[in-house]
Amino acid sequence: MRQGIHPEYKLATVHCACGNTFQTRTTVDDIHVEICSVCHPFFTGQQRIVDTAGRVERFERKWKKTQAKQKEAADREEKKAEARKAKADAADAGGEPAEAAAEADASGGEVAEEAEAEPDGGSADEEAES
Repeated sequence: MRQGIHPEYKLATVHCACGNTFQTRTTVDDIHVEICSVCHPFFTGQQRIVDTAGRVERFERKWKKTQAKQKEAADREEKKAEARKAKADAADAGGEPAEAAAEADASGGEVAEEAEAEPDGGSADEEAES
């Protein structure tokens, strides 16, 4: 080996975020790590969430917002589908859609009078007068 060009290889202490410390040899004095062989899932067999600077909590907050938006969108779609079904059922039954009936009731009940007409073409009021 050539003299004077190589760094000093010395004993160093490694400090893990879990609190574990151990000695190794390297060119620096102290090493700080987030995961070591004591807390890493590969070695422990347990899954742990390692939170660095609140990233896990931040992700969970974003995930909850996304879930809430998806639920609201699904609820709106469900209400729209129910309204379409009710409208189709009213049309199939020979009646008017619920919106047209509501407009007729607001305008004085013209649709309601036509619905009361007798099948023979006369109305119930004409028969009562006879």
